[in-house]
Amino acid sequence: MTNPHLSPGSSWRLHHDGQEIARLTVTDTEMFWVHADIETLPGFELFHPLFVEQERAFEAEDWELADACYEQIRDGLTMTFPDGSPVAEFMLNVHGDGTAGWRWHDEPFDTASDLGADR
Repeated sequence: MTNPHLSPGSSWRLHHDGQEIARLTVTDTEMFWVHADIETLPGFELFHPLFVEQERAFEAEDWELADACYEQIRDGLTMTFPDGSPVAEFMLNVHGDGTAGWRWHDEPFDTASDLGADR
């Protein structure tokens, strides 16, 4: 059965303090990752520098900094499925080209290190 949340064109939403700050429109999926175009909305600019820092950390293979960025992102943001229900856990990467990729899970991860298994 196909997951309707993963259909191309479906929109996930990113929130900060109850305000929608971005829409993530699915373009593709591959094992463990969802890829999307991102439409930023007012409020996203507060988090933009953090996503830039996270992307640099990944490129430099600085996993300690990447994990610190992840924790700040998860402390400040929530995500919802296209139907509006909350995503329990996610690891979101926003790229400078207007795209994003993320992993998600139905239950919270115990630690950020749970995300590093496929690095």
